[in-house]
Amino acid sequence: MNRMAQALGVNLTEMMLQGKLGGDDWREAVVRCSDCPEPTDCLHWLSEHDEESGRAKPAAEAPDYCTNREMMARLRAALAADQVLADAEGEK
Repeated sequence: MNRMAQALGVNLTEMMLQGKLGGDDWREAVVRCSDCPEPTDCLHWLSEHDEESGRAKPAAEAPDYCTNREMMARLRAALAADQVLADAEGEK
């Protein structure tokens, strides 16, 4: 699950510290990940999207089969909203 988050540009620890991801949410996400219907496909996708692959920016979204796809999308949206606020603050 952490590798998927990293491939998407999401720092799960930081999300927890900011209150955007609770402990129960984390635990449930780990359980969902361990019940992945496509673990081989996931490992392949991750190998294509990890930092060592040379990708310049994070993947836009988790693969369709990812059981944590919605959570990752929500966290990425929260990051984007935070960036908009930070950019607006910087322009003042």
